[in-house]
Amino acid sequence: MSFISRFRQALRSDLESPKAERQLGKGWVSGTVALILAIASLFLVIGLLYPEWFTFKETRPFYEKPVFHVVLLGVLLGAFVLAVISLVLRQNKILGFTALFLVILATTLGGANAHSHVAQGSPVYLGMDWFVLNIIFTGILFVPLQLLFPRYPTQDFFRFEWREDLFYYFISTMLVQVLTYAALWPALTLTSHTHWEAFRAAISGQWLVFQVLEIMFLTDVVQYWVHRLFHRIPWLWNFHAVHHSAQVMDWMSGARMHFMEILVLRAFTAVPMFILGYSQAALSFYIFFVYLQSTFVHANFGWNLSTLGRYLVTPRFHHWHHGIEKEAIDVNFAIHFPLLDRIFGTYFLPKDKWPDGYGIGGHPVPKGYWKQFWYPFRKQSPAENASEPPGT
Repeated sequence: MSFISRFRQALRSDLESPKAERQLGKGWVSGTVALILAIASLFLVIGLLYPEWFTFKETRPFYEKPVFHVVLLGVLLGAFVLAVISLVLRQNKILGFTALFLVILATTLGGANAHSHVAQGSPVYLGMDWFVLNIIFTGILFVPLQLLFPRYPTQDFFRFEWREDLFYYFISTMLVQVLTYAALWPALTLTSHTHWEAFRAAISGQWLVFQVLEIMFLTDVVQYWVHRLFHRIPWLWNFHAVHHSAQVMDWMSGARMHFMEILVLRAFTAVPMFILGYSQAALSFYIFFVYLQSTFVHANFGWNLSTLGRYLVTPRFHHWHHGIEKEAIDVNFAIHFPLLDRIFGTYFLPKDKWPDGYGIGGHPVPKGYWKQFWYPFRKQSPAENASEPPGT
């Protein structure tokens, strides 16, 4: 076994230590937080060095503000201090030493004072900073909710397949430019061939709240039927099965989506938003809302939210869509409004009950990102064909 393989195995083993070894005062919390901050700071420093290659176009102006450099310096110092605390408290030193090494590497590359090394702009970029912001922002919002109000209190933070779902986060955010261009191309093409200026002006002139509610309803109708087709058509199901292969539900589970399914879903749902002429403010608000909601409905959050659930999709409603029970097959397709499932006969939400498990019967989808990426394109075995898609 190579040094890198042994290091990865040792680091993973320490992150997934038994709960008795992760109590406060034993250096695991400080070491884990130090590692997260060190990785984030290293990525942000790389973004400072090569903004045209590794940063989201919309975030680049913020890199020039003094406050960004002050915050980055604080993150580096915080990671350093926590790494030292972990080294002092913890018998296993790998978390502390790894975080310390990354902090030193980020500082050596320039730290908070790093400046761009790119002489000319690049038309293609990777969203490395978007990955950092995405993980930190959603983590700060949803990890405390899961710790304080968990549906499954015994579910571990570094649970089964957490690395796999984290890699899905990484790929989808790093390729944010490709996904955005490819998904918006059909909507923008249709918009350019329609001339409804007066109609679009009337749509964008509505109160913001009306625009957002209309976008939610229209995109939900589109996504309901696209989602349902992904369950009904065998070839499409093979892509969607990747998402349903998650056997644990938490704030990272929603990231597990095949690249092709992301493109198809976003392409279809973008059409009503753009072709009808909704304002940029309404589009931005909706995109931010659906970004939060998609994480929330997959989270390990135990409140029933019965009153809210009459009108909006909640975690319990969507968990039943992922349930492994027979009665959970082909139900709860809506993304925003359960009313659509009531209208089309696919509503299922037994009172105060949650699924006993998640995933697909027989668990035919292989483990690992790349195996799952190629899974829809290969010939399925008889056993796999017999088990899915559900409802056929």
